[in-house]
Amino acid sequence: MSSKDYQMDYIEFPAADVPRTREFYERAFGWRFTDYGPDYTSFEDGRLSGGFWKTGGPPGGRPLVVIHAEDLADAEKRVRDAGGAIVKPAFAFPGGRRFHFTDPSGNELAVWSK
Repeated sequence: MSSKDYQMDYIEFPAADVPRTREFYERAFGWRFTDYGPDYTSFEDGRLSGGFWKTGGPPGGRPLVVIHAEDLADAEKRVRDAGGAIVKPAFAFPGGRRFHFTDPSGNELAVWSK
């Protein structure tokens, strides 16, 4: 088990205008960004990494906390066994694979692995 296994590792926020949101955080706080197409940008603030995804919905929304796992299948089993519900089955993305789940209170989080 690595030191990052089953720890919060990344956070994603919805953004109605990804370029404008990026510019805001660059100017306000000096965050560094990497773009992954027009609808997603990843940031590093010096302590935490995260991203902004283009949403078609109204402004605002909920952030998505992403947990790291060495073994994605084991993490999915743990989530199910603990009473969580898988709401987005595992899928590939640049950097690895992940799935989304909800906890018993309805909070949506994701788990990723390389």
